[in-house]
Amino acid sequence: MKRLPIPDEVTGDEIDKDVRQELQSLPKTLAEDVARNLVMVARLIDEDPEGAYGYSRVALRLASRVAAVREAAGFAAYANQKYSEALAEFRAARRMTGNTELWPVMADCERGLGRPEKALDMAGAPEVQKLDKAGQVEMRLVAAGARRDMDQLDAAIVTLQSAELASNSIQPWTARLRYAYADALLAVGRESEAREWFAKAVEADRDGSTDASDRLAELDGVEFVDAMDEDDAETETVVTVVVDENTTTDDEADDEADDETVDADAPEAVEPKAAEPKIVEIKDSTKDSTED
Repeated sequence: MKRLPIPDEVTGDEIDKDVRQELQSLPKTLAEDVARNLVMVARLIDEDPEGAYGYSRVALRLASRVAAVREAAGFAAYANQKYSEALAEFRAARRMTGNTELWPVMADCERGLGRPEKALDMAGAPEVQKLDKAGQVEMRLVAAGARRDMDQLDAAIVTLQSAELASNSIQPWTARLRYAYADALLAVGRESEAREWFAKAVEADRDGSTDASDRLAELDGVEFVDAMDEDDAETETVVTVVVDENTTTDDEADDEADDETVDADAPEAVEPKAAEPKIVEIKDSTKDSTED
């Protein structure tokens, strides 16, 4: 069996105690080997999903009868959009444990496979009532996504309206729930409400799990662009700002002062039409300090 390199500092003791307990059914050396591979899956799944998938396959070949291994393999496949494989692993883990905590992600796999109707069926199943609050919110997010897959945009909005959405309490799921609601509102053209909920998502997003701040800036007309000038290796950050029509710069104020000195006999000036808001580009340039 082909093994993947694992850093020496990874001992396997880093895994959750419940997983470690599951691995006690294996011989000690094998349990340590599986644990180290599972640690690598957890370390890489966000930054390097493909790498995490590789370690999950090693762990699966070593201990396919351990529920925690099947679950880890499912999440690694899910992160790589291998939804059919992920669903099979989640189902296997659920058969082994009998719990329902994987129900929302299994429903999302159905969405990934192009079966939103199946995901909605799962959202109405009795298993949902056995989920904890976090699981029920996750199931609501999946159901709303399924509605959008089916172009039922208004129904998606209604699906997300809940006590958890209305609550001022910040929970681990709050930012994602508010973000999903804002995005659903924007999809039906309710822009002002969407802006309000993106702002609320920013307030709750303490770990940067969403791009709510970018979406809010976009709605406010602020655009950040990073550009590299290949000729002189100059990096520019361009900020596009909408300036109020009544705002003037120092140079414009001087010009207006000069214009006020006019011939007393000159005909009365015609009131000009209100100017359109100006778009100003502010460039912050950092040139390469290396001399040719």
